[in-house]
Amino acid sequence: MPGRILHARYSQYMAKVAELEPELVAQLAEHGARFTHHSSIAPTGTISLSMGNNASNGIEPSFSHRYFRNIIQSGKKTKEQVEVVSFELAAYRHFIAADAVESDLPDYFITADAVTPEQHVAVQAAAQQWVDSAISKTVNVPTEFPFEKFQDLYLQAYESRLKGCTTFRFNPEAFQGVLVREDDLKNTTYVFELENGETVELSGDEKVIYDGEEHNAANLFDGLKEGTYGKW
Repeated sequence: MPGRILHARYSQYMAKVAELEPELVAQLAEHGARFTHHSSIAPTGTISLSMGNNASNGIEPSFSHRYFRNIIQSGKKTKEQVEVVSFELAAYRHFIAADAVESDLPDYFITADAVTPEQHVAVQAAAQQWVDSAISKTVNVPTEFPFEKFQDLYLQAYESRLKGCTTFRFNPEAFQGVLVREDDLKNTTYVFELENGETVELSGDEKVIYDGEEHNAANLFDGLKEGTYGKW
């Protein structure tokens, strides 16, 4: 069977399009298309941050109005934490109050942690029916989220016919992640064992001199634990 027929008449996505534009789908079945997929929602974090002043989060709400992003810098032995503010906060500071902080923003400027995990999945499901390729979407899960409910998120995603489900739960024992909130850093203690057997405890946001270079304690801990120290 020709690919144009499979694409136009047997794709569930094209069947939905045919409900609105039957003539278009009939033409695709007859003549074919120059592409196999119509749309996707791509990851936009790094691109929007470097080229658009953090203006677009794709299908995501802002991760936080003020947070740190771990970035690989040439010549540094660990990742460097760079402070980032959301586009909403940057715009509010520009147009309303230059010294504004997160709490000054209107309550309709919500962040990812203000949306429940179940709502994150539901938002993706609402978009998925009109996206025939992939969707870049992260379900932010609170650290204290019960395992049973965590498990149910994937069942909800499956029952909603999602093509994929990505979750993120801050867990410094496993890894820190690319995006980190200031409170998470301050409230996490990292224990370093020295060569003489002594231990040093530091909060994640503290600065420490190691190997002749200043590092963020959390990133130094991760670099040493994961074996990435000095490899950038």
